[in-house]
Amino acid sequence: MERPLVTEFPTFYATYVNKTEGNSVTDLIHNHSAFVLDFVQQLPKEKADFAYAEGKWTIKEVIQHLIDSERVFIYRALRFARKEATPLAGFDENEYAANANVKNRTWASLVEEFVLLRKSSDLFLSTLTNEQLSFIGTANNNTITLNALCYIVFGHLLHHVQILQERYL
Repeated sequence: MERPLVTEFPTFYATYVNKTEGNSVTDLIHNHSAFVLDFVQQLPKEKADFAYAEGKWTIKEVIQHLIDSERVFIYRALRFARKEATPLAGFDENEYAANANVKNRTWASLVEEFVLLRKSSDLFLSTLTNEQLSFIGTANNNTITLNALCYIVFGHLLHHVQILQERYL
């Protein structure tokens, strides 16, 4: 299935979709997965608790945010793929961050969880058919195609990689 049309997702996700390269979920996995995994695994452990400004997340908190967000996005994808019609609520990323207890996590455990989750997500996404990718669901009071959601998963990761590169390293 081709890249999603702008009518397939809320406009606030356009930034994420536009960061991706490829014309299929297979392309997304091929073009971005190894890069993102390598990037996170190469982040310097000694900077794990670094935040670039007062009130900003540490690198550990950013990685936890990526884990939490991907879990939410993949749960939405699963529900849409299985034709679950019940609208899904949004989530407050700041509440998630405030309650994640990242300070008591080791850097190694966060990286391991991130790697395993990414691999699991890619395996699930790679099983989706074109028919399933055309399914539409509702999350946070917005309709979205499953195809667009796949692009958002990768665009969100790339967005935060860029922030980490520009502000943390």
